[in-house]
Amino acid sequence: MKNEWKESLAKKYIKEYQLKKVSKDLALRIYSTHLLGNNPELVLHGGGNTSVKSIKKNLFGKENDVLFVKGSGWDMSNLNERGLPGLYLDPLLKTLSLKKMSDEKMVNYLRSNLLDSNSPNPSIETLLHAYLPFKYVDHTHSNAILSLVNLDNSKEILNKIYKDKIAIVPYVMPGFELAKLCHMVISKNHKIEGLILLNHGIFTFGSSAKQSYDRMIKLVTLAENFLNKQKKLIKYNNNNNNKKINIADVQLCIRNIYHSFTDKRWIIKFNDKIEDVKFTNRKDLFNLFNKGPVTPDHVIRIKSEPLIIPNKHLSSNKMISNHIKTYIKKYKNYFKKYKKNITNSKIADPLPRIIILEGIGFLSIGLNKKEMQVSYDIFDAMKKVIIKANLVSKFKSINNTDIFKMEYWPLERAKLNNQNTKKFSGNIAVITGGAGKIGSAIANKFINENIEVILLDKNFKNLDINIKKKCLCIECDLTNNSQINKALNKILKLFGGIDILIANSGAAFQGSMLNVKKDILEKSLEVNFYSHHNIVQKIANIMVSQGFGGSISLNLSKQSINPGKDFGPYGIAKASSLFSMKQYALEFGKYNIRVNGINADRIKSGLLTDQFIKERAKARNMSSTEYLNNNLLQKQVTAEDVAEAFFAQLSFEKTTGNIITVDGGNIEASLR
Repeated sequence: MKNEWKESLAKKYIKEYQLKKVSKDLALRIYSTHLLGNNPELVLHGGGNTSVKSIKKNLFGKENDVLFVKGSGWDMSNLNERGLPGLYLDPLLKTLSLKKMSDEKMVNYLRSNLLDSNSPNPSIETLLHAYLPFKYVDHTHSNAILSLVNLDNSKEILNKIYKDKIAIVPYVMPGFELAKLCHMVISKNHKIEGLILLNHGIFTFGSSAKQSYDRMIKLVTLAENFLNKQKKLIKYNNNNNNKKINIADVQLCIRNIYHSFTDKRWIIKFNDKIEDVKFTNRKDLFNLFNKGPVTPDHVIRIKSEPLIIPNKHLSSNKMISNHIKTYIKKYKNYFKKYKKNITNSKIADPLPRIIILEGIGFLSIGLNKKEMQVSYDIFDAMKKVIIKANLVSKFKSINNTDIFKMEYWPLERAKLNNQNTKKFSGNIAVITGGAGKIGSAIANKFINENIEVILLDKNFKNLDINIKKKCLCIECDLTNNSQINKALNKILKLFGGIDILIANSGAAFQGSMLNVKKDILEKSLEVNFYSHHNIVQKIANIMVSQGFGGSISLNLSKQSINPGKDFGPYGIAKASSLFSMKQYALEFGKYNIRVNGINADRIKSGLLTDQFIKERAKARNMSSTEYLNNNLLQKQVTAEDVAEAFFAQLSFEKTTGNIITVDGGNIEASLR
């Protein structure tokens, strides 16, 4: 493992944090924490923790020994000084005299000794950090270490690799008891460079941030070198059923099942990189991943084991459903059997977060894109750890009682329960014409509502960079059927379904009906009618397959109701879209797919440019300003106003075939 410490960067941290009145000790703690946190082979998604012991003056100017330790659940890759709450050290050390301390009392005691009462909860391993007699302490869940601490003969292997460099600590659940045990172990030998906790991870320490970090890299590298020398013949299957399997159908089937159990929309991503497929062809696949987690910290994210569906069953929705139901039943029995270990525990949803598709790849699952990515990252680490472990010996996790205690430990559940969700969190929305002003305004509104947004457009050169970072942007010409299919296949692979379609794309075509050319009419119909029909039809079929409905909204334009002079080519196509919207509503209602429209008028956008506004204003004998404000409210309507209307339609769960007019008031264009 490469040592990333750079003295120049360490000095930069010291200088930058000095401006925020943060001490050198803490600045270097933040720097080395970032180094650890940005290495996925060491730390993932809020895991691991670090600390530094320092001195700080209190309100009366008296110097006190203090401990800065990572806040519970904070991400080591990007935390700042707020993510390392400070505590008075002496009161923490006094707890060494206690024989027992409940979790509730420990949490309360830690909070009562914070330097700042507004600080986040300190790590559940704070006392362990406090008891270790070193200035800097680092803790990670290194993949290489985890491959060695989950074996039948872990102690023998670890002693062979490290000799007297480390001490080995048997598995004990994090908290007061583990802290006391580690203190007892370290008291016997202060010269060791680290503690390796069986079935858990590794601690290193030192008198400086660099020394503690260097030791972490060195000890992990020794583990990696040992693992890289291990060789074993692996036998693989040749699955001949793959051509019969449509992965999109599998994803849609599973998304339907998950919705039926939770009434929520799930992100289900298909992973088929070379390494994601190769391991699923192993002959020992079904024996590899049913032994429990590689570290207890992972169990709250992806449960103790994935679901594996045999290749021969992947072409049958009924068999897929049966496997998920069996997993659910098994999980409920597990909860029922072990719930006595945690007082007042309430069962979490029993659905797997990882589903391995034998011979094809695997699905990573979450209630939103972030959760799905967490599932992927943690399982990716898990499979690497288990595969490497089995090169050395036989993988062995903690027992089910300890797994349950960790999964339902209130201090761990709190990391999940603090997540804020909105009504449409996890819904997957496709917005056409996504790079334009109206499209990007809709995207921005949806993003703020925690909706997963995919934008389709011919190019994204002018799209705001902040929106672009938060969306999946796919270049797609909606008049090209193959491009639409390619885009939708990509969306299904990455998300597993579609819940919302905003058919917003379009282009303005002018001309007097007295002399308009046929090709202009055809082009307008191609862009403003057929392209909408193409995308609506295909996404409606996806929604039908999902089986739990969806929302489709079309940007129809006031021109579909109230024609403007010399604007016939555009209006005819838009009027056709309005009729088709009603027809879709009529035919899709039985599938709980709602189809509605927005009639917007005079919105500055890629379609209604400054030059185009001048032309339309001239056609009505007005100035540009008069044209934009020419409505009953005498107010200019913006792209953001249109976005609010599209969002409002999502909430109208019993409304279909409806049109919302967004034009400041135009009686001629108003509907019943």
